[in-house]
Amino acid sequence: MSKKLGFLGFGLIFGFALSRVGASDFNLIYFMFTGVDLTLVGVIGTAIVIGALGMFVLRLRGAKTAGGQPITVKRKDLKRWSLLGALIFGLGWGLAGACPGTVLAQIGEGKWLGGFTVLGMIVGTYVYAHLKSANPDI
Repeated sequence: MSKKLGFLGFGLIFGFALSRVGASDFNLIYFMFTGVDLTLVGVIGTAIVIGALGMFVLRLRGAKTAGGQPITVKRKDLKRWSLLGALIFGLGWGLAGACPGTVLAQIGEGKWLGGFTVLGMIVGTYVYAHLKSANPDI
């Protein structure tokens, strides 16, 4: 139970940080995609650097997963449908003004239209799972 509370606390702090930097603001996301304001590009770049440094430190310290295995990042093979999936994801992100993380921050801010984005994510995941079960090459 305490682990779940820790994850909840981390999620709340992360959502608050996303909200404060403007990552949940449709206009700022629009400005990022149009090149008018690249503030969020800097935020995303900073997150990538911090994440990479964190993974480096975890590996140096010999950290393990909850199951006791060494922490690894496995390379995912590109498949012929990867580009189409990336384009759909990017189009959805641009139209909704939210990625999977920021939509939860939007809902936390009371922007209830973010619920439609969450619904779209759930439907998209279901459609992908259905297509993947019918065609494992996807």
